[in-house]
Amino acid sequence: MIEAAGLTKKFGKLTAVNGLDLSIGQGEFFAFLGPNAAGKTTTIKMLTGLLRPTSGSCRVGGFDLQTSPKEAKAILSYIPDFPFLYDKLTCLEFMHFVAEIFKVERALAARKTGELFEKFNLGSYRNELTENLSHGTRQRLVIASALLHEPKVIIIDEPMVGLDPMHARVVKAELKEQSRKGTTIFLSTHTLNVAEEMADRIGIINHGQLIALGTVDELRRQSSETGALESVFLALVDAEEASTRASTS
Repeated sequence: MIEAAGLTKKFGKLTAVNGLDLSIGQGEFFAFLGPNAAGKTTTIKMLTGLLRPTSGSCRVGGFDLQTSPKEAKAILSYIPDFPFLYDKLTCLEFMHFVAEIFKVERALAARKTGELFEKFNLGSYRNELTENLSHGTRQRLVIASALLHEPKVIIIDEPMVGLDPMHARVVKAELKEQSRKGTTIFLSTHTLNVAEEMADRIGIINHGQLIALGTVDELRRQSSETGALESVFLALVDAEEASTRASTS
């Protein structure tokens, strides 16, 4: 459902993403990890059509983001780490707005909105202007709106930021349920225990290159670490950093 081939993005002399090859199947829950400035956000922006690659290609559901952007985006939901909302719309109006964008039939949109508001505990905010919402409530609203058109692919960046433990549990359960139903989940996070708990496979990027890919057990074997994902992640990144220093010295 997500295919990247030789995906590269350069900003002047800086290569933010360098020849990324990635294939993520239908219903797979994929976690994308890396240090700050590793290339995660740039990759996400290319996979969602927000940035044009310098070279290479990316496809969502078989549609190339450059040649068939409307078709790709129609089956895609992107949830950024900082939720963007139209402050002068109420929560209900925002859901109506999203439904119109994705051409969701009105009766279906109303039913889905009710279900999602109940699931994410948003019912009491339905007539509240989004500018008055806390960060966590805004995040829940954005996640709810992203599910409204029943996307086949969800790309989500730091979903747990601002959520209390109760609502974080709801979001995790919903994302896992979406994956079980066949929706492909691409999750970027620094919260390694969330990735370890939920992901089918994990990719680690550093200096714009994919340095490790596999299940948690496969990454343990690659790193020779037997502990939690945190120690595995640090060992793999440290080894790549040491290799980079050695090659440039």
